[in-house]
Parts: sequence; C-alpha cells; structure tokens
Amino acid sequence: MMEYSFELIPFPDPGIPKNKITGGVVREGNILTVRYALSGEIEEILFPHFNQQPGRKNELWRKTCFEFFLAFPDQPQYWEFNLSPSGDWNAYRMDAYRQISIQEEELIRGLRLDIRRKVDCYHLEAVVDISPILIAEKQLLMGISSVIQTLDGHETYWALNHPSSQADFHHRESFILALEG
Repeated sequence: MMEYSFELIPFPDPGIPKNKITGGVVREGNILTVRYALSGEIEEILFPHFNQQPGRKNELWRKTCFEFFLAFPDQPQYWEFNLSPSGDWNAYRMDAYRQISIQEEELIRGLRLDIRRKVDCYHLEAVVDISPILIAEKQLLMGISSVIQTLDGHETYWALNHPSSQADFHHRESFILALEG
C-alpha cells in the first residue's frame, strides 16, 4: 500500500481565499481512499448545507465541491467523481474529453463519505470501491480538484496543476498522479 500526498493550487484569480487544500490518496486493489483537508480562513467559505439523507445528486460542482478524475493511460474514456460537503456525491463516465456522452456511472452504486469540520480545518474523506469500472492490476491516472465558493458567491478552482489558459479539470494533462495497480 502506498499513500500519495497532494496539495492543490488555485487557478490564477484576484479573489483567491486564504486557504490551503492538501490531502492524500491510497489505492488498495480497487478500494480508493481520497482525503481532502481545507485549512485557513474556512469561515469565508460557503459550504452547502449537510443533507440528512445524502445520496447521488447532479450539479454538485455549482457549489463548494471536491472532485477527482480517473483514467487509464492512453485511453480516452475517464470518470469524474463529485464529493459535496453536503454528503451528496455522484460519479460520471465520459467516452472522451468533454464529450456529450457524459453519463452517470450506474456501476458505482455508492461510496462512503466522512466529513468533519473544525474551527480552522475542514476534512472530507471518500472511500469508493472502483472494481465495477476498473481493473485492479492496471495503472490509473488521477486528477484531483476542488471548486471553492466564498460567502460572497465567488468561485475559485483548485487542482494539482492547470495545463491550459482556463480552469479545466477535465484536461487530460491535469491527470498527473499515477496510481499503480
């Protein structure tokens, strides 16, 4: 088992909040654990209200949301996972870069989210069994990102890197973390 650490960087923007997003990823076979820690001035962040009955929801990225993307090297298909501080989540499958064929990935029927908020730090951990969609022995490429919305409604975009002139989490060159099978 190997843990990969990360720190997200904001896409250039004059309204970047004074925060830091760090975390870690562990892949054990087809069980993927992704941890995010948002620290700094979290009182300036607009978090969606916690859902007492969380589940699969669309358009979670329209508010503060944590995301990750998975793909096989040299294959156009990829998956997007949205993890909301509300406890809601979703998983999508794309046939290729930003194709209209975006579909909910119905093979992923659920995942576990653990959400904790402290005075100066916010933690979100997702554990997902990816065996319905991926092969354990294969290397995966991963992109990790977040949309952070401030109390005044301003959105900022955070990722492992930003390879284009616009914030674009789907850009394949942003899938820079290689997870061995």
